Amino acid sequence: MAKDESNPPAATDRSEGFGERLLGTLIERAHEMPPQLIAPLVAEVIAAIGGSDVTVLLQDYDQRQLVPLPGKGLQVGTPEPIQDSPAGEAFLSDTPVEQSVPGAVRLFLPLLDGTDRVGVLAFTAAAPDQHDRRLARRFAGQLADILVTKGMYTDRFFQTRRQQPMSLTAEMQWSLLPPLSMTTPQVAVAGILEPAYSVAGDSFDYALNDDVLHLAIIDAMGHGLDAATMATVAVAAYRHARRAEVDLPDIYAAMDAAIAAQFDEDRFVTAQLARFDVRTGQLLWLNAGHPRPLLLRNGKVIQALRGPTTLPIGIGGVTPQVSEETLQPGDRVLFFTDGITEEHLTDGELFGTPRLIEQFERAQAEGGPPHSTVRRLSHALMAERGGTTSDDATLFLLEWRDQDPSHLDVIDT
Repeated sequence: MAKDESNPPAATDRSEGFGERLLGTLIERAHEMPPQLIAPLVAEVIAAIGGSDVTVLLQDYDQRQLVPLPGKGLQVGTPEPIQDSPAGEAFLSDTPVEQSVPGAVRLFLPLLDGTDRVGVLAFTAAAPDQHDRRLARRFAGQLADILVTKGMYTDRFFQTRRQQPMSLTAEMQWSLLPPLSMTTPQVAVAGILEPAYSVAGDSFDYALNDDVLHLAIIDAMGHGLDAATMATVAVAAYRHARRAEVDLPDIYAAMDAAIAAQFDEDRFVTAQLARFDVRTGQLLWLNAGHPRPLLLRNGKVIQALRGPTTLPIGIGGVTPQVSEETLQPGDRVLFFTDGITEEHLTDGELFGTPRLIEQFERAQAEGGPPHSTVRRLSHALMAERGGTTSDDATLFLLEWRDQDPSHLDVIDT
């Protein structure tokens, strides 16, 4: 059959519209923009779409408040609580929230760097339409990326997030951490350290390399600068070995050699190292002195993962055994350090694993993604212990989502 060329396909419209021009200007200016000019540019962009009273809120280190970023053109008021506020609802749900105000609407848009939660953009508009809302959402996404990138060049964003003095050891640990949460169609993770402003020897790390999620949680012996230094060496050794693509026992051996070479023979690091295949649900892990992770299925903890424990890192010298567990879609695994379960309550009673399980299931029952569950669990555990802790503690939650991500690399034209 002859090809009909009487009606050739229409050319794609590549002209620049208002939204593209506005967001394109932001991208082009951001390359050389000093951090202090971000605030007035944000105010200018929001004014261009009919908004006013602009506030940029950043998450504090305790994950309890959203703190206003100061700057020319931005409103600076008191911090907003993450729990039970419109800004907090947008932050926790990853979706825009609107609040009616006299003669206008107050919009709260989550600032997401990838899927890591940076904060919230808030502004007021008289009568926003669907185009205003779409443009504001896309602008918030770009703004989050810019804040993270420019945050590497200034102390101002870090200073804004701090609601109390931070110890040197905590400064070291926070500088090591990856993003606190990551969500993909296949897998989601979230971690938290406590006490946020004085943590010393605890840390965690993860990386998603193709279809394999690598993760580690560590607890360096002690509570001061020595512990923070040892944790720094342990994380660096873990990343160095992981990036060499060696097996879990070899990563353990590399970390063991690094700690043994730098510290006395009575110094050590406890750890759990794991690899998770996001296609099959296969979890491989080795335990170097931590409590066993908890497997939650259908809202209930069904078991602590079974497997042998090997010597802590730094006094090892043995080949650790790797354990295996096959997860089901929707399963969650909670990794944690002994700063949770070995803490004592105000009456001297040991906190213990049964109490952790009870709080974990309660936090899970309230719903939400892993980052919401971990945050809720951490705060509940701290409240149960009277608001204080005598040891560092880490929570790290893994969820196998088992969804197909292939639609994300297709562009709708």
